[in-house]
Amino acid sequence: MTPTDARRATAWQVQSLLLGYPDEQVTARLPLLRAATATLPPAPGAPLDAFLDHVEATPPIELAADYVATFDHRKRFSPYLTYFAYGDTRKRGMALLRFKHAYRAAGLVLDDGELPDHVAVVLEFAATGDAAVGLRLLTEHRAGLELIRLGLREAGSPWAHVLESVSATLPPLGRREHEAVARLAAEGPPEEEVGLAPFAPPEYMPPEYTPPEYTPQGGPR
Repeated sequence: MTPTDARRATAWQVQSLLLGYPDEQVTARLPLLRAATATLPPAPGAPLDAFLDHVEATPPIELAADYVATFDHRKRFSPYLTYFAYGDTRKRGMALLRFKHAYRAAGLVLDDGELPDHVAVVLEFAATGDAAVGLRLLTEHRAGLELIRLGLREAGSPWAHVLESVSATLPPLGRREHEAVARLAAEGPPEEEVGLAPFAPPEYMPPEYTPPEYTPQGGPR
């Protein structure tokens, strides 16, 4: 692993932790997270430092409530990447299968009930599983990531800093990506075709969007 690859993996790992539910473990890890961001270049590191400043200055219960209000109650900021590409359609079920197969090929198995396209899960896989495959998955869903980033920034959300850091680890947006972001912003995710049954097994089909439950450790389920 080259120094550049190692720094990108570090950035992905920190981003993954900060895009999960902000439980007491995040607060306990602040010194470690600060040490990690200190090793990063300014583009991915400075936004993470800005978010960590916010974490340190915000009461944990307020931070958790803001997380739930931002990511669980607003589809605009859904942390599930395939939602932006496929909406709640049958094609999304197949996309979820692709994520699971990628994880299994790298020897990683998700907890029961954990959707594989949660951005925190994808970032953790990219950091600790297969970096090349993780980068490809993130890049393929770049339009959704960019839409989340722009929306969070417009809303003045502190989590915009984390998405800015994610963007700094990915290739620059090309013309097609800019067009995809504009189209997605104007039209929203696809809607289901009437009368077509899903092709993926039922256990891999996404449920109707509801706020996710959390484990005792606070991770998304």
